[in-house]
Amino acid sequence: MGKFTVIPKDTFDGLQLDAGILLKKFDPADGAFEDKDLICATSGGINPSCVPTYSDFAEDVDNAPNNMMEFKHLDGWDCKMGFTSLGTSAESIRLSLGAADIDPETGKITPRRSVKLTDFSDVWWVGDRADEGMVAIRLINALSTGGFSLQTTKNGKGQVSMELTGHVSIKEQDRMPMEFYSTGPVPGSETGGEPGTGEEVA
Repeated sequence: MGKFTVIPKDTFDGLQLDAGILLKKFDPADGAFEDKDLICATSGGINPSCVPTYSDFAEDVDNAPNNMMEFKHLDGWDCKMGFTSLGTSAESIRLSLGAADIDPETGKITPRRSVKLTDFSDVWWVGDRADEGMVAIRLINALSTGGFSLQTTKNGKGQVSMELTGHVSIKEQDRMPMEFYSTGPVPGSETGGEPGTGEEVA
């Protein structure tokens, strides 16, 4: 085998497996969750993304090279979570609309002209690692920015496309809208057991 054809020994331990789940609440310290916190069934997997936006302070300066690291400014992060929901419950439709109210007596969901702070909520995606550990992503202050779109098919299941965007709060302006966790199995456990406490990667 060639000198440069090797891979890290822990490559397969850290592989992320299967589609994972979406949760309203989750504690990455113990990996526990309740059925009531499951948001919906999904199809086609979940697509979290977090993309930085930059300004180059030297961009319009004559004779200054582009992309000088000393003049790079981080404007913020564009953090989203996209997925296709198989649920058409009132809460699932409200989630896709973002700014909307549910009438619990009639099941009527009505979009609003204004956004309320109660429309924002955290959303967790949690997935398995090959070593029986866990990967988790928290979208903070999530609000639907993709709107409601239902696709039906003959003899098939209706699917609702969703795109949630994380937001920064004026009360916590240094807290960016997405957090990441990756933890291995509990040390000393023969079968891996529950995920152990890992360090937050933000």
